[in-house]
Amino acid sequence: MEVAAWLSITDTVPVETPKILENERMLDFGQGFYTTAVRQQADRWAERVAAKRKTSVRIITEYEFDSDTALRGLAVVSFESPDDAWLDFVYQNRLGKTPAIPYDVAKGPVANDQVYATVLLYEQGLISKQAAITELKIRPLYNQILFHTEKSLSYCRYIRHFEIGGTNG
Repeated sequence: MEVAAWLSITDTVPVETPKILENERMLDFGQGFYTTAVRQQADRWAERVAAKRKTSVRIITEYEFDSDTALRGLAVVSFESPDDAWLDFVYQNRLGKTPAIPYDVAKGPVANDQVYATVLLYEQGLISKQAAITELKIRPLYNQILFHTEKSLSYCRYIRHFEIGGTNG
C-alpha cells in the first residue's frame, strides 16, 4: 500500500473528496488530481500555495493509494527517472496534446519550473534531448502521482489532513 500526501493547488482547505481539476496552464502529466509521496515536497507546495493566496494556512491532506490493486484495474504510466520517455510525455502534456499512451494514473519525477523555456529550446533544435532532460531535472528529484481519470480516484482513500506551520512543517 502506498500513501500519497496531497496539497490542494486551488485552495488551502482539507480535500476529503478528491476531484479531477482542470487547470488553465498545462502541467507535466496533464489535467487531474496531483499528489506526492514526498512530505518535503508537500510542505514546499503548501508554502507556495499559501504565499500565492497570501495566507498563513497550509493544509496537507493524506490519502492511501493501493498501487498493487490499481495496477490490475487501471492504466498506469510510471517513470522511474527523467529519461527520453518521461521527456516525451511531459512535452506532450505541456503542449496540451494527448500523449500516445492512454492512462488513468501517471507517476514520476517533477519537471522544474523552467520547462517551457527548455522545451522551446529542445523543440527548436537548439539543445539535444539529453540536455533538455538534464535541464528539467529537479534536485533532489521529487515525485508526483497524478490521478487523471474519475475511475482512478476510486483507488485513493482519504486518511487525514493537518495544518503545517512555518517553512519546516
